[in-house]
Amino acid sequence: MKALSQRRRHPLAAVALLLMGLLITGGLYVAAGSVNEAKAASTYSASDIENGNKLFVANCATCHGLQAQGSVNGPSLIGVGAAAVDFQVGTGRMPMQMQGPQAPSKPVQFADVEVGQLAAFVASLGAGPAIPEHGVLDTTKGNSANGGTVFRVNCAMCHNAAAAGGALTRGKFAPALAGVSEKHIYEAMVTGPQNMPVFNDANITPDEKRDVITFLKEIETQGSPGGAKLGSLGPVSEGLFIWTAGLGVVIAFTIWLTSRPS
Repeated sequence: MKALSQRRRHPLAAVALLLMGLLITGGLYVAAGSVNEAKAASTYSASDIENGNKLFVANCATCHGLQAQGSVNGPSLIGVGAAAVDFQVGTGRMPMQMQGPQAPSKPVQFADVEVGQLAAFVASLGAGPAIPEHGVLDTTKGNSANGGTVFRVNCAMCHNAAAAGGALTRGKFAPALAGVSEKHIYEAMVTGPQNMPVFNDANITPDEKRDVITFLKEIETQGSPGGAKLGSLGPVSEGLFIWTAGLGVVIAFTIWLTSRPS
């Protein structure tokens, strides 16, 4: 100990400590990567990961880099998990047709098997949210009333209370949720695509996520029992429509009266 104390002021002591720190950090990173690869290998076959790598290089590497490390045209995908890939590719948002403020949903360009292979490859790169299991997507076990409460507190400010979607800033938007599959709704909550925040299990539990999905599917099947939806934007849009239509009728009647010969 005395010898170490005497050498702590040595000019190379700081360099030695830096090298030691780098070695420890590198070792932990390699160990974590090995654990994640082993976990991915237990979930996906080696052939799925290999085929996913080929699909990635052919279709995604231009923007995300050959090793998914990211570039000026696309973010890094290391650690985003299989759920992010399944959502983005499974809804047709990726690959993007052009650069823009947001990736819109469009026809899917890959078969389900290929989407799974891409998800397997990205999952092997770093730990992240997995594709949800059927149990958390079973709406027969969900509580629609509680799901409506959770949705209004956490989601309605962007997606609208009726899940009809809405405009955001700088050309971005929150999409309507009608017709979106249960799996993709769940994946959106755990991965936070576009401007959406990530709702992990500490924010919204898996049971609450299932309740939200149950609520969305229930209002989707209800239709509009009160008449025309008017965008499902609530009393403001309905009042504006009535005001505009009524004012138009008054103006038209006034023009008709003044145009009559005396």
